[in-house]
Amino acid sequence: MTDTTTNAPADRARTTELSLVGRFLRDTEIDTRMLGMIGALLLIWVGLHILSGGLFLTPRNLWNLSVQSASVAIMATGMVLVIVTRNIDLSVGSVQGFIGMVMGVTQAEFLPRIIGLPLGDPWIWVIALCVGLAMGLVIGAFQGFLIAYLAIPAFIVTLGGLLVWRGAAWWVTSGRTVAPLDPTFQLMGGGPAGSIGATASWIIAVVACVAVVVMLLNGRRQRQRFKFPLRPVWAEVFLGTVTCGAILGAIWVANSYPWPIGIVRRYAEANGITIPEGGLFIAHGIAIPVLIAVAIGVIMTFITTRTRFGRYVFAIGGNPEAAELAGINTRWVTMKIFMIMGLLTAISAAISSARQNASTNVMGTLDELLVIAAAVIGGTSLAGGSGTVAGAMLGALLMQSLQSGMVLLGLDTPLQNIVVGLVLVVAVWLDTLYRKRV
Repeated sequence: MTDTTTNAPADRARTTELSLVGRFLRDTEIDTRMLGMIGALLLIWVGLHILSGGLFLTPRNLWNLSVQSASVAIMATGMVLVIVTRNIDLSVGSVQGFIGMVMGVTQAEFLPRIIGLPLGDPWIWVIALCVGLAMGLVIGAFQGFLIAYLAIPAFIVTLGGLLVWRGAAWWVTSGRTVAPLDPTFQLMGGGPAGSIGATASWIIAVVACVAVVVMLLNGRRQRQRFKFPLRPVWAEVFLGTVTCGAILGAIWVANSYPWPIGIVRRYAEANGITIPEGGLFIAHGIAIPVLIAVAIGVIMTFITTRTRFGRYVFAIGGNPEAAELAGINTRWVTMKIFMIMGLLTAISAAISSARQNASTNVMGTLDELLVIAAAVIGGTSLAGGSGTVAGAMLGALLMQSLQSGMVLLGLDTPLQNIVVGLVLVVAVWLDTLYRKRV
């Protein structure tokens, strides 16, 4: 009895502590997997910052990291739909290289030499981009048709696509690099000219924060309307404050990275600006590829959570047989998923080639590994039926953080690939453990 009486207060204290955490997670409705991923990302950032001698968590590196993550994040949003339906796409890296090469040849050689459009014509980049997007849709539709209507496993179709489109990328120019690309097209790759500046960035931040507040208020009204349980007011305020704080913090970092001195000097001379003694500070602001990635993330989130098509995708992933018996045209939905994947890959190809100002047949090599890893690390289950677009984009940032950190540490490319492969295996293992516990 003495032992029981002595241990009771400690047990009640532990129970109270757990209940406080549990109540916090319940009231805020925060996804514990997402919270864990954010924690892991912050730990990785701090660790790489220490190991790199203070080079990682700098405005310059974080800005470059956001630009480098954009292309992988865009493809990862489509890979979520693919994996949720219990499929896989191993061809995205090769398709990216092939479409990038086609867009490069279109704007650098075909339109100026064959059609006769002068270099710098505003239609060159528009036509090249439209050609790339159309090709992405066609390739996605072709592979989706083989998978959905001919019942060929997605693994086999996309594995064949990995080889076919990589070979096709080389065949377009016999391995020759195509450069330079159209100046306007290059803006999609980022850089000083491919950024929107400090003022526009702050305006977007304010608009985004207002949108967050409106979404929270609208969500609360919808819950009241349908008599769903309401989050406590403090939880709504907490979520709004943290989200807006993260947005404003990201903009502050983007605006803390100035243009290089040489570009500032040329800009000042061209515009008749006198450079003061302390130098002229011109902020990059948000890069255009990052804006594109965020916009696609918002659109894909809306598609997956607010449309009938999105509900069909998760229904198929949860139970394909039941979905078909419920009247869902599973084959057409599957084909549309691969068409979306092809379109997103084309956008990613445009960003990657614009950033390099060149189209090469090796572009996108092993990107399929990064894209799949980003989706899985972001909580998309290989067993199908669950996954989020936001998680996949966060996973892309995590994967690119590892690569960027390893470059700063001077690690060789083979060792970088080993680390990426190990991270993918560990992510799948953790997903398996999580599903068993749930």
